[in-house]
Amino acid sequence: MNVGSIDRALRFVLGVMLLAAPFVSPTAEMIAPWGLGKYGVIAVGFILFGTALFRFCPAYALFGVRTCEINKP
Repeated sequence: MNVGSIDRALRFVLGVMLLAAPFVSPTAEMIAPWGLGKYGVIAVGFILFGTALFRFCPAYALFGVRTCEINKP
């Protein structure tokens, strides 16, 4: 675990927002002209949601960043 509670909550909220954005009417009209870019928005949403769910961020592990207070060395 290297993702703290505040970081986890922000990732969860932003991930859900990005996953829903291409399907919700006001934002769907804004994202529709992006073409394949909307799939990028969905992919980033899945990544953020997944890192919040598992409390592990591979990029944090790569750079040695930890926002979680539990298990600090």
